[in-house]
Amino acid sequence: MFSKLKKSSILTALLVATMLLAACAPAATPTGAVPPTSVPAAASTTQPTTMAATAVPATTAAVPVTGSAGTITIGSKDFTEEFIVAEMYAQVLENAGFTVNRKLNLGGTPIAQAAIVKGDIDLYPEYTSTGLLTVLNLPAMKDPTAIYNTVNSDYQKQFHLTWLTPSPFNDTQALAMTQAESDKYGIKTYSDLAAKASQLVLGGPAEFISRADGLPGLQKAYGGFKFKDVKQLGTGSLRYQALLDGQIDVVVAFGTDGQINGDHLALLKDDKNFYPIYNIAPVVRNDTLAKYPQIATVLNKLAPYLTDSVMSGLNWQVDGPAKMEPAAVAKAFLQQNGLLPK
Repeated sequence: MFSKLKKSSILTALLVATMLLAACAPAATPTGAVPPTSVPAAASTTQPTTMAATAVPATTAAVPVTGSAGTITIGSKDFTEEFIVAEMYAQVLENAGFTVNRKLNLGGTPIAQAAIVKGDIDLYPEYTSTGLLTVLNLPAMKDPTAIYNTVNSDYQKQFHLTWLTPSPFNDTQALAMTQAESDKYGIKTYSDLAAKASQLVLGGPAEFISRADGLPGLQKAYGGFKFKDVKQLGTGSLRYQALLDGQIDVVVAFGTDGQINGDHLALLKDDKNFYPIYNIAPVVRNDTLAKYPQIATVLNKLAPYLTDSVMSGLNWQVDGPAKMEPAAVAKAFLQQNGLLPK
């Protein structure tokens, strides 16, 4: 009897002790729940993807968190100037905290335009009169502000795309000579050239002979422009070498070609403003801009730095003897102008 009572007392004591221990222990936390001692929600370090990222000053050891501002895809067309400008866009946006996917060298205007409309890219550099004439199929305009306002308005309506601030450089079609030949014949303007074309040989792409913005249009606007000979040399560097070698006297150029600056050529003045203005600007999808409005602030800050002489010089660093990579040229320029930390 005593043995049974003793055992019962022991069991009772153990049961009471177990209950006391359970009462004193902290409550179990359900799987995935935040314990009461966690950092309050107001102190959370998670940032919304639409928050503007602040570039870290070059004097600090920290760097912007990759992708903290979001991810965007930048495209370009298929020539040097587009590569350089698209790289500038990419690098300043990366410095602002974006992750940038590059789809450069897509091809010509129709391919780039199709890519941005489809959503394969979020933005790319385009020229105002290319948008007006090639994409919208509208007549040429003389006033650069009118051109810009028209393309921005019509791109909004037709494609849900926005044109940001254009750069001042004008990559229009042009005509150039060596300084020696320009001085020899006294040719400084298109009117001068129109009057003396019969003594000279022109070199350029085959379509220049028949396009409305080629010889037929120049002949209609200026009269003359009847060259002694026309050599079909395409749009590559071969035509500039032919000019320097004396095989041709006048070359079909573009206003910011690197060779104009690098080879110290005489760019003739279009004194009757036959050719429209081709200012470059970022064209951005509206849904991308709505999600990341800081894109406009970052890219618009870059725009004023890109002038005719600057762009020609940058193109020459890629196309001239140095043969630098567009990304390296873009980075050096941005650093020199305080748009990227060194």
